[in-house]
Amino acid sequence: MTPIRLGVNVDHVATLRNARGGTHPDPLAAAKLVLEHGADSITIHLREDRRHIRDADCEAMRAALSAPINLEMAATAEMQAIATRLRPHACCIVPERRAELTTEGGLDAEGNQAALAPVIAALVGAGIRVSLFLDPDARQVEAAARLGAKAVELHTGTFCEASGPAREAELARLREAARLVASLGMECHAGHGLDYETAPLLAAIPEVVELNIGHFLMGQALFEGLPAAVARMRRVMEEARRT
Repeated sequence: MTPIRLGVNVDHVATLRNARGGTHPDPLAAAKLVLEHGADSITIHLREDRRHIRDADCEAMRAALSAPINLEMAATAEMQAIATRLRPHACCIVPERRAELTTEGGLDAEGNQAALAPVIAALVGAGIRVSLFLDPDARQVEAAARLGAKAVELHTGTFCEASGPAREAELARLREAARLVASLGMECHAGHGLDYETAPLLAAIPEVVELNIGHFLMGQALFEGLPAAVARMRRVMEEARRT
């Protein structure tokens, strides 16, 4: 089976820093630490309101890290300009609403193809791998393929928040969507709300090649330490992949 990658989102290191101001804790230091203990890439979301990651963080990480950086961004002219200047390894286009606490669901790629197409084209032209953050819906996945995305990140928030039969049904949707993503020649990633219990269930899906996890690992680091939390997540993902 294809090995599975772990991308760690360090946004909430910046959230803690910004709560008091100053420079501590440093998201770049956290990024270096998680890369030493099992992460394959670093995810950062530069939001319009700069509520956590800021422009200077993006600049510092791009200059200091050799590992892949996955920049989450809204499909706006401002973010397109920043991304094409920084040229991270990848950009994941996500929906963004200023009032939301966190990303609430997948992008409507099917309904916004005209707006998304030029942004995706500009990113691809800059040599950036583009993924779209989508709900596990066939119409959305097919729209991503038409738009020329190289990857789809499936939104796992609904699955993680569900229980019992509802969770099983959502997992079945994710499996089906992952198969469709792969059949259309795109990489399948997954993320949002994953923890030690739910991440292995996604890692066991053969078509899923990358999980992006942030909030849980940053919170768990308070109890285990960040290196231990990342290493443990790596272990549970790989055990699920093997079995």
